[in-house]
Amino acid sequence: MDETSGLDRQVAHLLAGAPEPDLAAAAAVAERARQVLRPAGALARLDELAAWLAAWQGTRRPAVRQPAAVVFAADHGVAAGGVSAYPVEVTAAMLKALREGVATASVLARQVGATLDVVDVGVGDPTGDLAREPALDPARFRACVQAGRDAVAGLDADLLVLGEMGIGNTTAAAAVTAILLGRPAGAATGRGTGVDDQGLARKLAAVEAARRRVGGSADQGTAPPLEVLRQAGGAELAALAGAALEARLRRLPLVLDGFVVTAAAAPLELLRPGALANAIAGHRSAEPGHTALLDRLGLSPLLDLGMRLGEASGALAAVPLVRLAAAAVTEVATFDEWGLER
Repeated sequence: MDETSGLDRQVAHLLAGAPEPDLAAAAAVAERARQVLRPAGALARLDELAAWLAAWQGTRRPAVRQPAAVVFAADHGVAAGGVSAYPVEVTAAMLKALREGVATASVLARQVGATLDVVDVGVGDPTGDLAREPALDPARFRACVQAGRDAVAGLDADLLVLGEMGIGNTTAAAAVTAILLGRPAGAATGRGTGVDDQGLARKLAAVEAARRRVGGSADQGTAPPLEVLRQAGGAELAALAGAALEARLRRLPLVLDGFVVTAAAAPLELLRPGALANAIAGHRSAEPGHTALLDRLGLSPLLDLGMRLGEASGALAAVPLVRLAAAAVTEVATFDEWGLER
């Protein structure tokens, strides 16, 4: 446990030195939003989004011209216990579909003009069964975190979208959520891909077993957040945490996808408040644990459509809103520019 706790300290140190938002750019965009040709506050949420984008892009002319999506894929040992409506082989099949451009995320990325990178961090190499043992040993956990960082470090993007694919990973997300937030399994666990009542019972039992095995609440300081992720998460969750970390260190605005991505990124915020200040929630999924995480992180989702696919689909659906928010401030004339008085 010491090795992973050391990673918690290292990541906390990195986050302590992370770049701050450009508050002057944000203030300038917010001021322009108050002057454009529409009633004050008419598009308040979008105006706030534009100011957020300006702060993290570091410009008074924020725009979404080069959005990039990264999807991490991996297999989970817990999936063999019947916690998903789909067999474990589906992860590999979906990885192929994503790479060949025929998966939902592939189509959505093309429609919103985003590049899509798919990173295999463990398909065919399942993690340990989180109900009985750590999902990842310390070395593999570190390697997955680094893989996530590397995937983002190589991007040329002005907006990052993160997603995942892995049969059984809502069970991992629920376990991480239950432990981090000190919640019972039932408060963090939903039907994921649509399991029947028997599958849900198996899923709840796995989450409760992981909660008892790992124990504690990160808020109370009894379990380091990244150690919780190692013990109860999965390879793609570790990579997502690394990707979110790298985005923060690069001051790259980030759109989180649903439950799994939020569960993977949450340890960073618990480790260092403000670590996810560059992130917004693309949507709220149908999973109860997702709502609990969003509330804890203070994130208000842009979309609330009951989506539960993963693959970065909900976050990709939110990209046009971010693009529209910026354009509705920077490209709309102000009253002064149009020769009008308010």
